[in-house]
Amino acid sequence: MLTVLEIIKKTTEFFAARGLEHPRLNAELLVGHGLGLGRMQLYLQFERPLSEAELERIRPLVRRRGQREPLQYVLGETEFFGLKLKTDRRALIPRPETERLVELVVARYADTAPPARILDLGTGSGAIALALASRFTDAQVTGLDHSEDALALAAENAAATGLPSRVTWLQSDWYAGLPDGAAFELIVANPPYLSAEETAQTQPEVREHEPHLALTSGGPDGLADLRKILAGATQFLAAGGLIALETGIAQHPALCALAREAGFNQVESLPDLTGRDRYVIAHR
Repeated sequence: MLTVLEIIKKTTEFFAARGLEHPRLNAELLVGHGLGLGRMQLYLQFERPLSEAELERIRPLVRRRGQREPLQYVLGETEFFGLKLKTDRRALIPRPETERLVELVVARYADTAPPARILDLGTGSGAIALALASRFTDAQVTGLDHSEDALALAAENAAATGLPSRVTWLQSDWYAGLPDGAAFELIVANPPYLSAEETAQTQPEVREHEPHLALTSGGPDGLADLRKILAGATQFLAAGGLIALETGIAQHPALCALAREAGFNQVESLPDLTGRDRYVIAHR
């Protein structure tokens, strides 16, 4: 019978041969998930032989990851801003860059009154909406998406995190479904911003498994959806309000110009943790 450590080593070798980044980490997480063990518990059981029933729970997980299905989809969950969120093909996987966007937004209200009404455009799994609802505990949050499947996932995450009462989900093509007179102190979005060519060049985990409509925007520059968001923002942003966007790294000169044309009087371009232009924050 093979031990826990032997299975981890074999799985690591298999993942490395398939070209996965961090094959040992992937192996430990998947073997641990199949056995219902955290990594520390896994380390304490390295020498334990595995039963055939246990191996049968691990094999399909390894097979899926070997086919380059994203680790978060195989595990079925991910951590985001202190929340455990369900992840599957209905929406993009919440990423560290998006978590950083939330951190930047929260920091803006450290010394001022928090927003009472928040709009998350293209909410997907609900990650941004739920993270902001968890931090701004008196805010009413609206998460909007064109995908009915994504909104179903977001609602499941809201229920699991205990935040459903202050978050409303709305199916809409950007602002189209909002009622007349709706106003928000904060609008946040991580919209599609890749061109079709850029999406085709992404890793197999992305281009073969994540929803393309949430990745790819129209036109050769990937700016089509960001243009719509900026053009319509001032209609729904309260006076003195803030819009915060995650964007592509080569789009900032055009986006800053578009924000000023839309009527924003203070526009900032901010880097991600790797130093690349990633976020545009603008004040009305």
